[in-house]
Amino acid sequence: MELYLIRHGIAQDKDLGIKDEERSLTTEGRQKTQKVAEKLVKLGLNFDLILTSPLVRARQTAQILIAEKLSSQLEESSYLTHDGQISGWLKDWLEPRNYSQNTQLALVGHEPDLTNWAEILLWGEVKASLVLKKAGMIGIKLPENGSPLGRSQMFWLTPPKYLL
Repeated sequence: MELYLIRHGIAQDKDLGIKDEERSLTTEGRQKTQKVAEKLVKLGLNFDLILTSPLVRARQTAQILIAEKLSSQLEESSYLTHDGQISGWLKDWLEPRNYSQNTQLALVGHEPDLTNWAEILLWGEVKASLVLKKAGMIGIKLPENGSPLGRSQMFWLTPPKYLL
């Protein structure tokens, strides 16, 4: 199985007096995310499912991916909000669904959570080594059997500037 961890696009500043969960993408954020999505289509990507954080900026990012036909299915998960735990997501969400090894899932969320998840999947612990820019993506291949924690392989780490 392949997981694509996608950070939301550029959002409104925190200091504008808007609740964090209601911060939306800026015009620049929408435009850049749109261009990234178009490039992913040209690269031939297609996700079986896009799973998104319920926060506005992540949902808007996921909706851009859906509009570009990168997937026909979109779901929200509270595990993708700030401080969501990968162990809970694996146990409560991923394992019960029993996806095939050919499945490609896109997870749209926030930092530092997405890089923390990636590092736990790769090394079994958070090392604060990976950097995921807004509208950037990390691709991780999960092992066929057993726990993916500390046993997965990264095959993609792309900042958006290389996709624009």
